[in-house]
Amino acid sequence: MAGITDKPFRRIIREFSPDIRMVTEMISCHSLVESHKNCLRNFDNYSDEGSIGAQIFGADAELMGTAAKILQDSGAKWIDINMGCPVPKVATRAGAGAYLMRDHRLAGYIMQSVVKSVQIPVSIKTRLGWDDANMDWRKLIDVAADCGVTFATLHGRTRSQLYVGPSRLPDVSDAPIPVIANGDIKSAADLVNAESLGYSGAMIGRAMLGRPWMFSEMTCGTTPKNIGKIVLQHLEYAIEYYGARAAIPMFRKHAAWYSSGMPHSSEFRIHVNQITNADELKSEISKFWGCVCDI
Repeated sequence: MAGITDKPFRRIIREFSPDIRMVTEMISCHSLVESHKNCLRNFDNYSDEGSIGAQIFGADAELMGTAAKILQDSGAKWIDINMGCPVPKVATRAGAGAYLMRDHRLAGYIMQSVVKSVQIPVSIKTRLGWDDANMDWRKLIDVAADCGVTFATLHGRTRSQLYVGPSRLPDVSDAPIPVIANGDIKSAADLVNAESLGYSGAMIGRAMLGRPWMFSEMTCGTTPKNIGKIVLQHLEYAIEYYGARAAIPMFRKHAAWYSSGMPHSSEFRIHVNQITNADELKSEISKFWGCVCDI
C-alpha cells in the first residue's frame, strides 16, 4: 500500500510479528531506476527487515527487470510484480498495475524479464479481472507459471470494483502455482475459509490500518493494552525516517486509523489534522490514550 506500508510502519509490525512475511510499498520501476531523490523508499535497505518482498509496478519489461535487480541487491527476499492496482494513474494512464490483466502478452514479457534478472523468487499480485465480463485471473496465473513465477496473490475483486463490495474468492485448488488470498481477510475464520478454497496463505492489507498487531491477534489471540505507546513509537520511527517536517502531516492518517471507533475520535482527528509540531502531536496522542509521552 503506497504511502502506508513504509519502513516505519513495517518496524512496528515486526515488533508484534517478527517472523511474518511482509511486502513493501508499491515502487515505480521508473522512479527506482532513475533514483528519484524525493522518494525515500527508493533507497531503503531491506537486509535487516527479515522476510520481505519488494513490490514493483511498471509497463516497461526491461526497466522492470533492472528495478528488480536493484531491489534484490538492496536485500529484498523476493520480488512481487503488481498487476492489480486499480487507480487510474497506474492502471490506465501508465498502462501498469491492473492494466496488465488486459494485456497478458505484455504481462508475460514483464514477468520473464524480472524472473531472468534476479536469483530470488518472483511473485505477482493481481485481481479477478478487469470487470465482471472479463474475469480471467486463471489465464494470467497460467502465464505466470509458464514464466517461472513462484506464487501469486489474488485479490477477490475486479478492477472496476476498486475496493467496493465484498471480496469474492474463487476456488484455486487446481492452480499451477500456490495462490495467496487477499481481500476482506480480517479474522482467523477468514484464514480457514481461504484454506478450504485451496489457498496457500492469506495477505492482509487495509484491515491492518491502525492495527499493526493484527497478525499476532489473528494467530495467537493477543491484543496490546497500551495503544497509545504503540502510536507514539510509530510516530517516533516516522520522524526518524522522514524528519519531523515531513513526518507530521504523513502521520495524521495513521493517528486517525489508530483512533477509529474510540470515544471522541472524531474530535481528536479534527484537532490532529491541524497540528504541525512534533511535540504537540505527541502530547495530543498521550492525552487521547491516557499514556505518558516518554518515547
